[in-house]
Amino acid sequence: MKKYLLAATFVSFLLPALAQHEHHMMQDSTTKKSASTDTMPSGAHAAMSHKMGEPSMMSHSFSKNLPMNRNGSGTGWLPDASPMYGYMQHAGPWMFMLHGNLFLRYNKQDVGNKGSRGSEKWDAPDWLMFMGQRAVGKRGLFHFSSMLSLDALTGSNGYPLLFQSGEAYKGQPIVDRQHPHDLFAELSVSYAHALSANTDVFVYVGYPGEPALGPVAFMHRPSALNNPDAPLSHHWSDATHISFGVATLGIRYKNLKLETSSFTGREPDDQRYNFDKPRFDSRSARLSFNPSAHWALQASYGFIKSPEQLHPDEDVHRTTASASYSTTTSGGYLVNSTVLWGMNKTAQHSAEHAALAELAVAKKRLALYTRYEWVQKSAEELNLDEAVYGHDNIYPVNAFTLGFNYDLLHIGKTRLAAGSQGSLYLSPSTLYPSYGKRPMALEIFIRFYPGQMMMKM
Repeated sequence: MKKYLLAATFVSFLLPALAQHEHHMMQDSTTKKSASTDTMPSGAHAAMSHKMGEPSMMSHSFSKNLPMNRNGSGTGWLPDASPMYGYMQHAGPWMFMLHGNLFLRYNKQDVGNKGSRGSEKWDAPDWLMFMGQRAVGKRGLFHFSSMLSLDALTGSNGYPLLFQSGEAYKGQPIVDRQHPHDLFAELSVSYAHALSANTDVFVYVGYPGEPALGPVAFMHRPSALNNPDAPLSHHWSDATHISFGVATLGIRYKNLKLETSSFTGREPDDQRYNFDKPRFDSRSARLSFNPSAHWALQASYGFIKSPEQLHPDEDVHRTTASASYSTTTSGGYLVNSTVLWGMNKTAQHSAEHAALAELAVAKKRLALYTRYEWVQKSAEELNLDEAVYGHDNIYPVNAFTLGFNYDLLHIGKTRLAAGSQGSLYLSPSTLYPSYGKRPMALEIFIRFYPGQMMMKM
């Protein structure tokens, strides 16, 4: 009954909260006109909606001279042409926005029962974000952000996902399941100061928060919004998006941004409703570049101190690079894609790599999406018998996913969609005794999410 109570509680909360923002709803600014903004100076997008120091439409969270569409997770950048889904409200000098995503799902991994690692479950992956900002004088910008998730109500050990790994539950590694997110996934504040239309400096503090490491987290990438699953490469690229203690300093010059963070390396524990101890024992740096309205590029490096509770003596050196692309075609198709690479390196172990490519194409009520991943996972990472599989052996895993969302209803500015996806996993024959040969997964779900916004430029 817990899962049904979660669904009823979350929906009853989400829909009224979103509906009351309906008359403030606007659709995304990046439609067919997005191509015409490619050659504009970095401050021109914001200047079309307001002058510096004059509150109007919501700007980017860390710059009064960038469009809000560039907002990603933490301090990360998306393309300016990215769609935005949410509800906006103005209250005096304040501008508020509400985002959310809720899946009510049946998930069966290894539908053919080819191995011993698959399982099935009814669950509800979800997140809700509330943020706001206001001008401080003519050049300052204050911003706060909060993100919550009720993932843990459908199981503290997470949902089934073959070949997934990361974090622990009751002293055991979570393997072949995606761990649930903490109730409080982000509570952050920031201040940005415009030195000129082309240059900003900013400071961001979160408890929890997201350091400047990796691409925009998967649940905030337009290319991944339709997919309820976390990538298998999550802990090779964007798993630090929930860090209990983050401080970031950054500077932007035109479409180039450099930032550095100090943060807590230890991943969240299995107590999903508390606040873990802040340590500030890790560090990262990220360089971001948006060459046009359609592209967002980043490269980053992080030293992560003792991320795994079960391996406290192991530190991780993580390197990532990614590119995201967004556009709306002349035929009205909304296209979003991301490619990324991540590498984890620990002492006395070989480097483990991961690569991902995902694509989402939408028009009117229908969205089609796909994801391909290649991940190197060790016998230790998959919690296999190291006497049989070898302590230092690394196994490449390939995963192909194809799915769709179809909007059934528009309730005010909230959308109700039905969807399904299938996944195919390929692994070396050495792993067949545990996983079987070419196991497949099937998921069916309904999804609640806010409609697309438009900025009046």
